[in-house]
Amino acid sequence: MATYRLGAIARSAVRVSTGVGIIRTQQHNVVRLLASSAGKQSSSSGGTLRLALKGVAVGALLGTGWSGYNYFRGEPTDHMIHEKTGPTYLDRLPDVRIMRKVVNPKDDSGLELVLFQFQTCPFCCKVRSFLDHSGLSYSVVEVDAVLRQDIKWSSTKKVPIVLAKTRSGKYVQLMDSSMIVSVLASFLKDKSQDIGELAKYYPSISFVNESGRKTSDIMNKYFLMLQDSKQHKANDAQDEERKWRSWADDHLVHLISPNVYRTKDEALETFEWFSEVGEWDVHFPKWERDLMVYVGAVAMWAISKRLKKRHQLSDDVRSHIYDACDKWIAAVEKNKTPFLGGKKPNLADLAVFGVLNSMEGCQAFKDCLDNTKIGGWFYAVRKEVMSNRGHVA
Repeated sequence: MATYRLGAIARSAVRVSTGVGIIRTQQHNVVRLLASSAGKQSSSSGGTLRLALKGVAVGALLGTGWSGYNYFRGEPTDHMIHEKTGPTYLDRLPDVRIMRKVVNPKDDSGLELVLFQFQTCPFCCKVRSFLDHSGLSYSVVEVDAVLRQDIKWSSTKKVPIVLAKTRSGKYVQLMDSSMIVSVLASFLKDKSQDIGELAKYYPSISFVNESGRKTSDIMNKYFLMLQDSKQHKANDAQDEERKWRSWADDHLVHLISPNVYRTKDEALETFEWFSEVGEWDVHFPKWERDLMVYVGAVAMWAISKRLKKRHQLSDDVRSHIYDACDKWIAAVEKNKTPFLGGKKPNLADLAVFGVLNSMEGCQAFKDCLDNTKIGGWFYAVRKEVMSNRGHVA
C-alpha cells in the first residue's frame, strides 16, 4: 500500500521505503536548525566545600559555553554531507524517573508516549501544546539542564525527545519538535499505520547551510504522511499551515532568548520562573536547582547577546517580537476566523502558541500583551488546548 505526503510538493525527489511499500515523495526546503540552550551553575559554602562548588560552577559555565558553541557550529559527524539517518529504536524504556503523567480517559489512540523535556523550552512547549490539544495521554521526564542524566542513553542531548511504543514492542525515538508533531498528526489521521514505520519517512540528512556550516535537519518535517490517496490533496490552507510552522521555527523562536534574557535582571527573573513552573525545587536537590537558576541566568544572558547578533536584531529587541506578533495576528485576521486554522487551531496555531507560551511568565510576554493584539488569540488557543487536555497524575 502506498503512502502519500499530505500537501503541495516542493523540489528534489527522494525515495523513501518502509515495510508497507515504496513511495516517491519530495523534499520541502531543508530548513535551518536552531534550538534553545539550557544553562548551568551554583552557589558555594565554606572551606573545601566552597572550593569544590566553585569548581563545579566554573565547569558548568564552561560546559554551557562549549555546548552552545558546538550547538551552533554543528555536530562532530557533520563532515558526512548528505548522509541520511533513519530513526533509532530501543528495545525497552530507559531507566528514568517519570515525574508526572497526563492522563486522558478519552484517548483512544493506543499510543504509549514518553516526553523528555525542559518545561519552558519553546520547542518542548510546542510539542506539549499539540499533545494536549490532541487529547493524548503521555508521561513526562523533566530533564536536568545541567547534568542531563535522563537522556544519557540518547546520542542527541537536545530536547524534546518523544519515545513512542511501536507494534513490535520497541520504542522509536522521535526528535525535533516539528517532526514529532508531524509523525503523531499523521498517525492520528490514520491509526492503521504503525508509528515506528511512520518515523522512517522523516530521516535526518546532513548538509552545508547558507553560512557554510555543516549541519543536519529532518526531511519532510512539516508534511503529514498518509496511506489514503484520497487525503492526499494539495491546497492553499495546507501550504499556509506549513509556511507558518516553518516561520515559528526559523524566525519567531529566535526572538525568545534575546527578549527574555535581555538584561541580567530579566534573565534571573526568567530562570526563577522556569524553576517555579518546572518545579525544580521538587524534582532536583537545592544545589542542583540553584546551579540551573544562577549559572543558567548568567550563561543565557551572555548567549542571548550572541543570538541577537547572529539573527541581526537591533538593540531594541522588543520591537522585533512586537513585529512578529503583529505579523501573525494580521495573518489570522485576514482569514476572518478565530484561528489561522479556522474555527479550530491548526498545527501552525499550536506551533506559534507553543513558542510564545514558553515565555508567558516573563516580562517580555507581559510587554507583548501591552503592545500588540496577541492576547485575544493566545488565550483563545490556550482555552482550546486546556479543554482537550487530560488530568495531571
